[in-house]
Amino acid sequence: AGLWTVFTLGGVGSKPPPQLEQCSPLANQSLLLLLVLANLTDAPDTPNPYRQAIMSFKNTQDSTAFPSSNPHAFQINFNSLYTALCEQQKSDQATLLLYMLLHQNGNVRTYVLARTDIESLV
Repeated sequence: AGLWTVFTLGGVGSKPPPQLEQCSPLANQSLLLLLVLANLTDAPDTPNPYRQAIMSFKNTQDSTAFPSSNPHAFQINFNSLYTALCEQQKSDQATLLLYMLLHQNGNVRTYVLARTDIESLV
């Protein structure tokens, strides 16, 4: 029994998975894939296109034009993104994505700071 406790880290392996993984395993795996792709290292001659996309995407309600030098630019609804991140803050993956977006994407940072309901995120 003692050896089995060591192998299972005191019963950690017998705990049910977190709620996020139970309700949406595809969303959880997609988030993990996005984090891995965005954090791949850059080569000197070819920057990481996933990181460039994460650093430059804009709000769908923003009418300014994309710079022509960024072929990886896209738009997303920031309100939906904000709501989803607020609902999933018990997940380490969602918190890591939020941290990455706040530090690397000025558009997301500006949007979050302009929100009046920031306490729902915190």
